[in-house]
Amino acid sequence: MTEPLLSVRNLHVEFRSGGGTMQAVKGVSFDIAKGETLALVGESGSGKSVTALSILQLLPYPMARHPQGSIRFRDAELVGAKESVLREVRGDRIAMIFQEPMTSLNPLHSIERQITETLFLHKGLTRSAARKRTLELLRLVGLPSPEKRLGAYPHELSGGQRQRVMIAMALANEPDLLIADEPTTALDVTIQAQILELLKDLQRRFGMALLLITHDLGVVRKMADRVCVMNHGEIVESAPAADIFARPQHAYTQRLLAAEPRGNPLNPPSDAPEVMAADSLKVYFPIKKGLLRRTVDHVRAVDGVSVEVRQGHTVGVVGESGSGKTTLGLALLRLQASEGAIRFDGTDIQGWQPKRLRPLRRQMQVVFQDPFGSLSPRMSVGQIIGEGLKIHGIGSGSERDRMVATALEEVGLDPANRHRYPHEFSGGQRQRIAIARALVLKPKFMVLDEPTSALDMSVQAQIVDLLRDIQAKHNLAYLFISHDLRVVRALSSHVIVMKDGRVVEQGPTRRIFEEPQQDYTRALLAAALNLEAVRSDAVRT
Repeated sequence: MTEPLLSVRNLHVEFRSGGGTMQAVKGVSFDIAKGETLALVGESGSGKSVTALSILQLLPYPMARHPQGSIRFRDAELVGAKESVLREVRGDRIAMIFQEPMTSLNPLHSIERQITETLFLHKGLTRSAARKRTLELLRLVGLPSPEKRLGAYPHELSGGQRQRVMIAMALANEPDLLIADEPTTALDVTIQAQILELLKDLQRRFGMALLLITHDLGVVRKMADRVCVMNHGEIVESAPAADIFARPQHAYTQRLLAAEPRGNPLNPPSDAPEVMAADSLKVYFPIKKGLLRRTVDHVRAVDGVSVEVRQGHTVGVVGESGSGKTTLGLALLRLQASEGAIRFDGTDIQGWQPKRLRPLRRQMQVVFQDPFGSLSPRMSVGQIIGEGLKIHGIGSGSERDRMVATALEEVGLDPANRHRYPHEFSGGQRQRIAIARALVLKPKFMVLDEPTSALDMSVQAQIVDLLRDIQAKHNLAYLFISHDLRVVRALSSHVIVMKDGRVVEQGPTRRIFEEPQQDYTRALLAAALNLEAVRSDAVRT
């Protein structure tokens, strides 16, 4: 047999914290051959990303250490290697794509500067040669009009475009091994399919090995030659991808394969009272140019959208990034300036001033995509959930504490943990805390903005079940924003499809999924169902 490109043997990783140590990785071993794709699969906290970061020795020292183990790349030992050796490997022979490009790209540097930096460092190219190579890379990854994008900053690109830039940076020096850490998790389903096809095509062109870190088994089935399943820092099962899906041996692997949002949306009466509605809603952002910053045009983020959400109903809003989904939700909550009628409980609230709106705020709540970013790290869970009660003057101190405890119980968390802080909880637990924060005020209407997209499959299913149970108990009205059509189908009774700020199609969920009328809707469903077919096939086998 030929020597593996990368060989990891008995790898251990410990983190020192508060005078103690926590074992994050326990005796992990695997090989990757040239041109092969190995997937590391498991839920959050299983040790996947820690293992990947260990390869490039990117874990924070001295908080993280390797008490045992070896990582050999070609003939070089990377564990404990000198910084000069690691600099030659990082970004040159081994490159890495991170999950969230917005936080991985430098917001202060242009796209050209960030890509050319690695070319200057490892290839010693001149400025003109580096620019030429950068344009080649941007064309290679399918970024539209790359000449116009060189001077752009990360915030001026969409999520899919930023991920393409990250891939271009990683490929700049034609690495032997590409590590992709959840490269598609935060992307729309159509962009996700494009990025996966792009990675496969680039791998064939360059003959790269690919280490894929993911919790999405649909992506694994589509991409991987071999799979290592991780749980609690250990590899519990390792086999060719076909064997993992056809004959999973370990109970944890079987549970991962079966994890998927299931069930049907509630079936409330069609004549239920209207809770939230809008007519011809518009949100335009001005485009200013010139020395005097005159408005020359507008970005039509929401362009004449009408929507109605009734008591006990869930209206799903789907579409690609930039379609106006989140802006629509914020406008309905009067958190974004807009034009057009907005009715809450039958009353037009569009012209209301903030002081008049304030009593209504408790009845209109929002749950965001990233609970870690939306929960204050300086406040305990009890303080976070009780903040709204305090602001609205609801109850005494002891009464508020009881309400917080009740809200935590409703979302399936132990009230005794209300004195802990957000970083002490998993992603799924943090999302339950965010739901409890909204729920404690007993709202009538909730905007759920991608509340499951950053979560593992099994946790997604739990959150969908939780949201459905809470809705049935409190007769809540939901506006559910998502790019994951499986979750939308499991929770929504009505679906709105948005593109470029407009509604291209809307109707009952069953009709939209089974008989889509518009080409754009069909394209969204085709991309989603292609990945879903892979997941469903995995469950059946």
